[in-house]
Amino acid sequence: MTKAIKLLTALPQAQRETLMELAKEVSFPEDTRIFEAGGTADRFWVIRSGAVHLDQQVTSRQRVTVAMLGAGDMLGWSWLFPPYEWDFGAVAFSNVRAYEFDGPSVLALCVEDPLLGLSLVRTVAEVLAHRLETTRGKLMEQYTMRRRSGPL
Repeated sequence: MTKAIKLLTALPQAQRETLMELAKEVSFPEDTRIFEAGGTADRFWVIRSGAVHLDQQVTSRQRVTVAMLGAGDMLGWSWLFPPYEWDFGAVAFSNVRAYEFDGPSVLALCVEDPLLGLSLVRTVAEVLAHRLETTRGKLMEQYTMRRRSGPL
């Protein structure tokens, strides 16, 4: 399995410092919905403390948690890819403190500093690869449990 990547520690120090100039400290109380799937994705966060659940609406009444994020984890990548809409929802599982980054400002910074842009895109790609692998493992686990409990 791939190793979990922490955005701020993965970037070289000079690039991290440049990116942090755009950071704004924010907090979310427990049970706050941070964003909803389909909404406009124009920012991302790096969690400083607390926990966030990523979820997917599976029926009109049921959401399924697909990932749990904690300190150091990046929350949100849809700001980087058209059509700039959230693929999942996110809710604060506990009180959360985070650094918030404005997506368009970060994209403009990446144009000004292509090395930062390349580092950022590579790091986000590693985060996505790890989360995809983790999700695949959870799906296999669910499938195995269902097969053991009877016909599908």
